[in-house]
Amino acid sequence: MCAFLNCHFLEGNDGVTKKQKKIDSVRLQNIVQGYGQSAALMAGVELDIFTAISEGAQTIEAISKAVDIHPVNAERLVTMLAAMGILHFQDNCYRNADDAEKFLVTTSPSYAGPWMLFTKPNWMEWGRLSEHLRAKDLSVLGPIGDFGIEEARAYHKATYSIGMGAGRRFVQHVDLTGRKMILDLGGGSGAYCINAVKAFDGLKARVFDLPPVAEIAREFIAENGVSDRVEAVGGDFTNDPFPEDSDVVIMASNLPMYGPDVIGNVIQKAFGALLPGGEMHLIGETLNDDRVGPIGPAYWGLGQAISETLGVAHSEADCVRYFESAGFIDVTVEPFIKGSLSRIQGIKPL
Repeated sequence: MCAFLNCHFLEGNDGVTKKQKKIDSVRLQNIVQGYGQSAALMAGVELDIFTAISEGAQTIEAISKAVDIHPVNAERLVTMLAAMGILHFQDNCYRNADDAEKFLVTTSPSYAGPWMLFTKPNWMEWGRLSEHLRAKDLSVLGPIGDFGIEEARAYHKATYSIGMGAGRRFVQHVDLTGRKMILDLGGGSGAYCINAVKAFDGLKARVFDLPPVAEIAREFIAENGVSDRVEAVGGDFTNDPFPEDSDVVIMASNLPMYGPDVIGNVIQKAFGALLPGGEMHLIGETLNDDRVGPIGPAYWGLGQAISETLGVAHSEADCVRYFESAGFIDVTVEPFIKGSLSRIQGIKPL
């Protein structure tokens, strides 16, 4: 009997016996059971496990008491979180991994718990993905087009913390010195505009988003004390004309929500609306040029099937083509968050 139970042997053309790894189903099983990882992380956020651990509850008994669950359930959850690498276990104590400590502890200035739960309302719909994929009647906006005030508030409350982090990163990456007016397409909570006007003197900004979203954006803008420099205007940027007094256009984190025709048209409209010498920045979840990964952009593209829209995942090369077709020059691609977001920039000629 072969001592290598996971292997079998093949005879090569040269008569040399070659060992080949046996194919098993473990990888596929881990993927198909991946919903358990999502559930564990979301439960950890909802129970505030990570804050409890950060504040000193580092044993099963202490964690159980801190979050008020049965010790058996505490053991089950932290075992899973440790297997996922979200918790570390050493000397019979649990501690948060670095990213969990930064983003999942409620007292952290970078707390992103609401963002971790952002997709949970679609949980059951992902279980019906094959049914959604059979849909033939797809739309441009999907459910977002029907948002009321409360839906917009809930949506952008969940995205606000991660949006502010992205806005801070943007103003660290992009020098807007001397620019006068930003037009932020689908700007949501206004996070990019808020951070930009705080970072650059003399700069003003305009969030251009659906009317209910614009109303909610005004709340975040006021909360940050920049209502004198940032305004929110209601409109559908996929259809409505753009204001023409901007020298910067931003479109961030809504790329997979739309198909190639819409994105190409929006970028063309942005080019037309920009002042000569102005610049556009598209920050989006982009595939590699060979369209094989990363998985994040592919996930967001597939997720549009749940909303039954025409949105898809776009590659970096696709985005460059949209910019160049619109007339932009000096088009560049820069990593914004490695493996997740790219920043595509173009200049309107003088």
